[in-house]
Amino acid sequence: MSLARAKSFASSFPRPGLLGLGLAPLLLIAGCSLQPPAPSVPLATPTGWQAPLPLAAGPSLPHHSSQQRLLEWWQQAGDPALPGLIEAAQAASPTVGTARSRFLQARATRVSSGAALGPTLDATAQTSRGFSQIAGGVATQNQAGLQASWEIDLFGANAATRDAAQARLEGAQAQWHDARISVAAEVANELNNFRSCRRELAIQESDAASRAESSRLTDLAMRAGFQSTANAALARASSAEAAARARQQRALCDISVKALVALTALDEPALRARLATPAQPASDALFAIDHLPAAVLSQRPDLFNADRNVAAASAEVGSAQAKRYPRLTLAGSVGAASFRARGTNVDVSTWSIGPLSVTLPLFDGGRRRADINAAQARYDEAVTQYRATARQAVREVEEALVNLESTAARTTDARAAVEGYQASFEATEQRYRGGLASLLELEESRRMLLTARTTQSALERERMAAWIALYRAAGGGWRQDAPLPPDTPPAASTAPATHPS
Repeated sequence: MSLARAKSFASSFPRPGLLGLGLAPLLLIAGCSLQPPAPSVPLATPTGWQAPLPLAAGPSLPHHSSQQRLLEWWQQAGDPALPGLIEAAQAASPTVGTARSRFLQARATRVSSGAALGPTLDATAQTSRGFSQIAGGVATQNQAGLQASWEIDLFGANAATRDAAQARLEGAQAQWHDARISVAAEVANELNNFRSCRRELAIQESDAASRAESSRLTDLAMRAGFQSTANAALARASSAEAAARARQQRALCDISVKALVALTALDEPALRARLATPAQPASDALFAIDHLPAAVLSQRPDLFNADRNVAAASAEVGSAQAKRYPRLTLAGSVGAASFRARGTNVDVSTWSIGPLSVTLPLFDGGRRRADINAAQARYDEAVTQYRATARQAVREVEEALVNLESTAARTTDARAAVEGYQASFEATEQRYRGGLASLLELEESRRMLLTARTTQSALERERMAAWIALYRAAGGGWRQDAPLPPDTPPAASTAPATHPS
């Protein structure tokens, strides 16, 4: 190549100094205009809980989102069936499965948006054969090459899109853990309802047996002339009423089993085999929570997801703003071609750098401005939702603490009531058999004992439900370095009664 041609070739490219001078004003203007809103917003959290904190031996929720430690932690509830049912429910839950799929979608979106920051490289190849007038015969042409293109992210539009995708990926991961925690709490509540139902069934069956015996004795006394026909009819009616209540309670327990079957996707015989193992009394203090609301809120995966939504919305505002400014694209290619005709072979190699193109938006009918306004509105929505989620989280913890305090205060009274009514019923029954008390007195004493025992059983269920609600409200032991969701869905368990040791 001659010196003149070399100078001409070099002069065909824009000089870096001139290009920099041309872009400098644009960069200065953009720097003043690209001001996305804050990616995080402060929360006004209370300085402490208004409701008393429960006394607990353990310092906190210990499992930190690990599946194995989650199951081990639930064994503290005293029910050997619970860990296995939680594991089966999480494997079969459509909520957990949907959250896992959304995480995988968010991860793919993050990879795609990150790839936009780098260059692209495509390979091309083509061949053709046909008559060529120049060659005076049939000619074959073959071409192959590489084409590269790179959009230089001058104003950060692509980087902001990537940051938004990263924030949504982190939020999707937290949502997966939130789904698992919700399913665990739902299974624990349903199993708590079943155990409570079985306790009440035992109470109803005991009451029905007692009334049936009283009816039998009253009928014998009537035949012997010691009781009136009215008393015998009343005793029979009381016995029939108790039997009907017991049958109704048994049906409610069966309905609770059906709910557990739907949650766990286990075969009903296998599930009933697991439930056959009796539960032990649960610890009265399962765990403790931090006395600072801000520390507890930091363990809520739903609140972390709301925070990530704010960060993503902020980045999307920045991306929309950057799209109003010029785009700089650099292209290049390298290739080879061959020409075959009538014994003539010609091989050619080619390469090029460029063009270096700048695209400047001039008129779009207000579309880009509207996109910025829409992104800003989505950001405002995300901030509002974030603060609402925080307020709801505080409310849920406070309500659970109030319920725990209430059930703890009522437990002693309920136990004393059962003991007192039991002693009263036994004394009244002895007096009735000795002819010193009427059947109405006996039935009234029996009714009060039944009410007290039923209230005590319901109180046990309510207290366990309050612990489960506090577990859910405190985030279930989640933390930000929790494990990632699996790439493949777990297999639903249909195994017979087993549980982790």
